[in-house]
Amino acid sequence: MADPQLTTSSYLVLGIIDSLGAASPYDVKVEAARTVAPFWAIPHAQVYAQCDRLVAAGLLSEDRQEGGRNRRSLRLTAAGRKALAAWLADPEFVPVEARERGILKLWFGGRPEVLAPEQLDAHRRTLAQYEQLADSVGELISRGQREALEFGIRYERMMVDFWQWVRSRGDEPEPDAAGPH
Repeated sequence: MADPQLTTSSYLVLGIIDSLGAASPYDVKVEAARTVAPFWAIPHAQVYAQCDRLVAAGLLSEDRQEGGRNRRSLRLTAAGRKALAAWLADPEFVPVEARERGILKLWFGGRPEVLAPEQLDAHRRTLAQYEQLADSVGELISRGQREALEFGIRYERMMVDFWQWVRSRGDEPEPDAAGPH
């Protein structure tokens, strides 16, 4: 059994397989897209690579379907369950990296009057989707899932507020800045 360097993506895979009981890498990819993608995207190729790494590390067991497409069914091992539980219990703070393309464009001189309307519309649409989802799932989701959804709602509200502020600044003269050029 190797001593893997587990990443957040490793734990995402472990968590999804744990919640499903057993899953193929394809199942993990579909479930990630269906559930956590709005706040933690993972490239499809990385799902497959993580599954292979976690099997090699002894954190997942693998059963292969005989014949046909030779589909793999993955389950957490005792070591995988222990690793996931330790990660869930770890309160470590890791700063958020928002990766908002519109903010990066503002930084490098993008025109607020061009960026703000589209950003505002996109964040309002996403907010409406999250609020509709919250209304439709009711108590069908766990407390942690509800809290993650609430994070999405609050984040989108903050982004709507931010882009409204950017738009409201309109034609204010730009201060002389020695910032990036």
